[in-house]
Amino acid sequence: MGDFNQDVVSASYPPSAAFSAGAHVKSLEQYQQMYKESVENPEKFFGEVARTLHWETPFSSVGPKYNFDTDKGPVSSEWFAGGKTNIAYNCLDRHVKAGNGSRVAFHYEANDPDDKASRAFTYAEVLDRVCQCANALKRMGVKKGDRVTIYLPMVVELPVAMLACARIGAVHSVVFGGFSADSLGGRIVDAQSKILITADGVMRGPRPIALKDIADQGVAIAAKEGFKVDKVICVMRLDDQKKCPYKWDASRDVKWTDVVNVESTTCAPEWVGSEDILFMLYTSGSTGKPKGVVHTTAGYMVGCMLSFKYSFDYHQGDTYWCTADCGWITGHSYITYGPML
Repeated sequence: MGDFNQDVVSASYPPSAAFSAGAHVKSLEQYQQMYKESVENPEKFFGEVARTLHWETPFSSVGPKYNFDTDKGPVSSEWFAGGKTNIAYNCLDRHVKAGNGSRVAFHYEANDPDDKASRAFTYAEVLDRVCQCANALKRMGVKKGDRVTIYLPMVVELPVAMLACARIGAVHSVVFGGFSADSLGGRIVDAQSKILITADGVMRGPRPIALKDIADQGVAIAAKEGFKVDKVICVMRLDDQKKCPYKWDASRDVKWTDVVNVESTTCAPEWVGSEDILFMLYTSGSTGKPKGVVHTTAGYMVGCMLSFKYSFDYHQGDTYWCTADCGWITGHSYITYGPML
């Protein structure tokens, strides 16, 4: 190792008075006090945050109740015991019912700046699309606890599919759209997903990527390992066989427009327990076989809302941009869920 300077220089760069005046956390001292309360009195601190959300059945205690000692029993962690809620309801219905249905939920910017698909989507519009997708999944037999694998580029249908799964209590497993067929197939088998949502293709800069072809290979790999995918829902993003050719299995493949857009825009949410699984997301596999990390509903929902508000100092009406992909935990938390809570 080369030489390095062992002198440590400590410096702080406080925000301006004008910025601090409008910030949620106005000083380091305030932050330290909030942190102290969250550790010493989590029942009060996290309980107050949680109660700003909708609970169909109120929780009896905040927690956390946990055991990390295998000599004392199974490893476990529990937040918001006894509560029943739905994160999709809190992301969408809650705002629509509060009179904010016409407010912008998110902006979609396509790969091509001239693509007319780029536009804003309101909470009411997203709710309608989520309900349609949820109804389509239910019609295919998807129910609470079932896993759905999503292998999509960064298109509107990606967060819609995630929220649709959450709405009916299904567990979504988002696979980054840049992963290989082997990576996709392995995750399908591990999650035991009967439904795969993908796209025919996607543009990365000027280059078309045949996503459906990769998805087909992933499904074939899963089949070789003894697991069959029942249905593949395909978003026709390019719909151009010359630019991005794809194959079609009429017994398995269906177009998003044919099965989702025809559904009702009304779908009652499935009220799930605080510790029911919301999603599973796989580790990168850089140190071994990718592991599906399970995230449960209530603790993730409250933590997501809290961290988004304070980490990014978000205020209603702000336009926030995240450079991540929904295939990663940052995209789950700070594109789909956190900003909409």
